[in-house]
Amino acid sequence: MEHVDTCEIFCFDEHKVNRVKEKLNKHDFKDMAQIFKVLADHTRLKVAYALCDEDELCVCDVANIIGSTMATASHHLRLLRNMGIAKYRKEGKLVFYSLEDEQLKQMIRLAMKHQKEVVGVE
Repeated sequence: MEHVDTCEIFCFDEHKVNRVKEKLNKHDFKDMAQIFKVLADHTRLKVAYALCDEDELCVCDVANIIGSTMATASHHLRLLRNMGIAKYRKEGKLVFYSLEDEQLKQMIRLAMKHQKEVVGVE
């Protein structure tokens, strides 16, 4: 017997459907998706996580943390900055980055916690 995971009717609870559709129309999911797209790269996610752990890091320190060249670290940090995820400041010849938003830090920490629970890794 074939198992079908689709409904045989068009709409079960029209009130719920309309309520959720109304809420969806109030948000810009393209911008939200861009944030997830930028963080979907494992190297950028490592960088963002490092910036969650420390309030601020120099580009050269980020390069050491992720095991890359300074150019690569700078590239990833610049993408995070361009998306409004990170901010930077210059101090002489040094460039320091930090995460812009506490909610984003919480989201990254929550993703790490979730992964530990699902995979069982500490």
